[in-house]
Amino acid sequence: MKISTAPVRRLLLLFTVLLMKPIVATDSGAPENRPPGEKRPNIIYIMLDDAGYADFGAMGSREIRTPHFDRLCREGTRFTHHYSGSAVCAPTRCVLMTGKHTGHCRRRDNQARVRRDQTDQNGLVFLKDEDLTVAEVLRGAGYVTGGIGKWGLGNPGFEGAPERQGFDHFLGYLDQVHAHDHYTDWLWKDGQRIQTGKRYSHDLFEEATLQFIRKNRDGPFFLYLPYCLPHGKYVIPPEDPALAGYQDRPWSEQVKNYAAMVTRADRTVGQILALLEELAIDENTIVFYTSDNGPNAPFLKDLNSNGPFQGIKRTLLEGGIRAPMAVRWPGKIPAGKTSEFVWDMRDVFPTCCELAKSEIPKGLDGISVLPTLLGKKQEPREHLYWYFPKNSQEAVRMGKWKGIRYGTRGAIRLFDLETDPGEKENLAGNHPALVKKIGQIMDQSHTPSPFWPRQEKPTGKKKKQNRKKKTPKEKKQ
Repeated sequence: MKISTAPVRRLLLLFTVLLMKPIVATDSGAPENRPPGEKRPNIIYIMLDDAGYADFGAMGSREIRTPHFDRLCREGTRFTHHYSGSAVCAPTRCVLMTGKHTGHCRRRDNQARVRRDQTDQNGLVFLKDEDLTVAEVLRGAGYVTGGIGKWGLGNPGFEGAPERQGFDHFLGYLDQVHAHDHYTDWLWKDGQRIQTGKRYSHDLFEEATLQFIRKNRDGPFFLYLPYCLPHGKYVIPPEDPALAGYQDRPWSEQVKNYAAMVTRADRTVGQILALLEELAIDENTIVFYTSDNGPNAPFLKDLNSNGPFQGIKRTLLEGGIRAPMAVRWPGKIPAGKTSEFVWDMRDVFPTCCELAKSEIPKGLDGISVLPTLLGKKQEPREHLYWYFPKNSQEAVRMGKWKGIRYGTRGAIRLFDLETDPGEKENLAGNHPALVKKIGQIMDQSHTPSPFWPRQEKPTGKKKKQNRKKKTPKEKKQ
């Protein structure tokens, strides 16, 4: 009988990390034997689901009200060149948790393309014991770790369940499809199935969020909030005040509900900020606020959800992966600043390690962006890489340049994002050496996956990426 050594390898890796930065923790998670006066910040990471880059006031929305995202931008730093880990939910979460990009991480799409005999019954690929997560490292460093919302990286009984991936507490949906039901009658809490009475799940998540912060006010804590709003189904309690603000708009019910769901989630952020101030821990708490990938097509016409970009969810064009980001840490992060530093969700893991004063594990694809967060000068990385299995998409961002191809034998299209953020003018013919280098980066950055093999040619017909409807005048032209 073959005995798996994966759990042993994982323990050795985590043990090595802790040896590099020795910490002794109490049962409550509070660190001991630290220099007097040394205090590590609480970390709150808020991530909405399917909200577009321009669905936030401070990112250019003229329709959706997000006063608390806008407040974070005023009191912290707004990042205009921040990216998602992927173009859909599950791989983005995998990148965020493991610090590895989609050419290396275990989960590269929502469902496996092949080898379904090695997945669960729905073709889902979960984290394994050998995958090291940011929650595991932070818990080992003395942080209390909590997650509330949509997990999507491991169902009950599998190694990828949150309680087996470093979370002391978790409330929410484990299965990503279950998360489409905002009025579910059950959720998972700390490995146990609980009844909800079919309450609107985000209301429960807000209550649990505030309870976690109150309970762990003495810190340090890591609170991961992958909220489900505004992902479909597009529903919200009719009595919710967020909906009332859009009832007079000339939109479909679906669009009104979507806009209200973004505002509803943003209201929770306001509750979080108010509680941090009430507990006098806001100056020792860093708050990240973002979305997991680009928007869906129905919200482009009325809401301009992808802003100046082309592309939507499931595409590696800018509209599919450019993500809003505001980060606030009073007294530490510059207030009212806008940064064009290029980074993405693979960088969250090493950044959290540096915040926690814990050694950054080897083998991560991300870098710590803490110097940039603190307003210091930081050398830009050479490139970022993404892979998405639909149409075998690959993309590379190098400085102002963006290369994208469909299939390993497809021609690389090259765009200057500084002058052409909408990726309309292909400049590949003018820069053959740069195109060649981007192709080499794509090949070098991709480790084969048995579930998502790269294709030489796109597996399906590429759809129009920017589906904004033409005006009557445009139709005549």
